[in-house]
Amino acid sequence: MNTDYDILIIGGGMVGASLAIALRDQPLRIAMIEVVPFRTASQPSYDDRAIALSQGSRRIFDAMGQWDTLAPAATPIERIHVSDRCHFGITRLDAREEGVEALGYVITGRALGQGLVASVSELDNLDLISPATLCELKLGEDHATAVIERDGQRESVTAALVIAADGGDSSVRRLLDIAVTEKDYQQTAIIANITPQRPHQNVAYERFTAQGPLALLPLNTQGGEQRCSLVWAHGPEQTEYLLALDDNGFLRELQDAFGWRLGRLLKVGQRASYPLRLIQAREQIRPRLALIGNAAHTLHPIAGQGFNLGLCDVAALAQVLNEAREASRDMGALTILEDYVRWRESDHRKIIGFTNALVHTFSNRFPPLSLARNLGLLAIDILPPLKHGLARNAMGIGGRLPRLARGLPL
Repeated sequence: MNTDYDILIIGGGMVGASLAIALRDQPLRIAMIEVVPFRTASQPSYDDRAIALSQGSRRIFDAMGQWDTLAPAATPIERIHVSDRCHFGITRLDAREEGVEALGYVITGRALGQGLVASVSELDNLDLISPATLCELKLGEDHATAVIERDGQRESVTAALVIAADGGDSSVRRLLDIAVTEKDYQQTAIIANITPQRPHQNVAYERFTAQGPLALLPLNTQGGEQRCSLVWAHGPEQTEYLLALDDNGFLRELQDAFGWRLGRLLKVGQRASYPLRLIQAREQIRPRLALIGNAAHTLHPIAGQGFNLGLCDVAALAQVLNEAREASRDMGALTILEDYVRWRESDHRKIIGFTNALVHTFSNRFPPLSLARNLGLLAIDILPPLKHGLARNAMGIGGRLPRLARGLPL
């Protein structure tokens, strides 16, 4: 059947926009539907929240021709310091030991969004349908039909393949009754920017406390000021207490939990919070449909892998679709999409399992388990094979990598 488009992307956030850019040089007719006006100020995923980009994500953006635009706003992570509050365990990772310029990078969602929006607006093979709301979605034997509403009018759009990149509260999942496995961690993440007394020296800190994990990521501002981006997980009651404190009271609590490695914590910016859940779609594909990014899996931020996992989805799916096109195969056929799922399922299982293990292992204060995990941290720190394996996983450069994740074009 002749369709309006080869690919219809639902969601113009970071993952959806990245997929459109990854396919920019392919002879494909692509459309992207976004519910809010496509501007950085209104796109909810393009806010000031800090995003940790792995070394693998940096390579993907580089192969997509995007990194030169993003690099000036990205702060390199040269070292990672992991510790368990009030215990002896410690692990330190160093980019020099791994032979890379950085283990990862930190960038705000707003800066990342500005770069992606600029590139999306220049794509010759993309029609941007925004603002528009997805009202209905039907998956047929040889095409999919989306009914959208824009400017008060409803219209139908057909495509060979629909890709859901519309986030953790996916409208595609809801319209198609795709069930999810959901786990409430009974934690809320408090996020804010922190100004420390001492320079961060491009060190990312992950500190486990009795209340929940605490991360301080290095972040340089355009004015040259060195800040740290805070992600601090707590139970609901403690979160309410911390958000109600004035800035000085909040900094005292944070100082007590984090310690003095950065000297006195001098200033805190606007605080925000969001609940922490694990969401996994029970179906990531159907004929004519693929789910990627948070629409397929929403993770705890403890290891900073959520967006990186979604971006690797983008790289793998783009390669599978390109290879199908080159072989004149139907990109929306279930057999093609099954190739994608088989490729990604081990990475999904590994990252989600690792994240879950960290949450449960480091939130349990049972003394024998506490001793075991601290011995484990020390073992990783002093045994090069263990440290190297952990670093490769953190950098997102282990396992079977898509071409883009190896820095190669499609």
